[in-house]
Amino acid sequence: MKTILNLIWLVLSGFWLFLGYALAGLVMCILVITIPWGIAAFRIGVYALWPFGYTTVERRDAGAASCAGNVIWLVLAGWWLALGHIVTGLLLCVTIIGIPFGIANFKLIPVSLVPLGREIVRTDEPFAAR
Repeated sequence: MKTILNLIWLVLSGFWLFLGYALAGLVMCILVITIPWGIAAFRIGVYALWPFGYTTVERRDAGAASCAGNVIWLVLAGWWLALGHIVTGLLLCVTIIGIPFGIANFKLIPVSLVPLGREIVRTDEPFAAR
């Protein structure tokens, strides 16, 4: 079932969201000092490409550097990507078939706003990464 949902997601919005994250990651990697945010953008881009079957959990070892990094991310790229999720989610919620995908889009907003200090894990093992 997850595969079918991921394929439908890929066609409806996943590919376009992935391109947005890839663009943000590319821009961040061009500026050498923001390479850690570029890596985070690519990681979340893959998650936005295939979201079903995965979830995000907070890393308990993330400290003040992650908090400061999230503020920089929010200013540089986070709110643009979150806006893309909001618009895509609203467009998907127009149809009955698209409502679950719109809700999935809304669930991606927190990780698009503050990606540092989060880890992407499979839904059947959310605590195995620790």
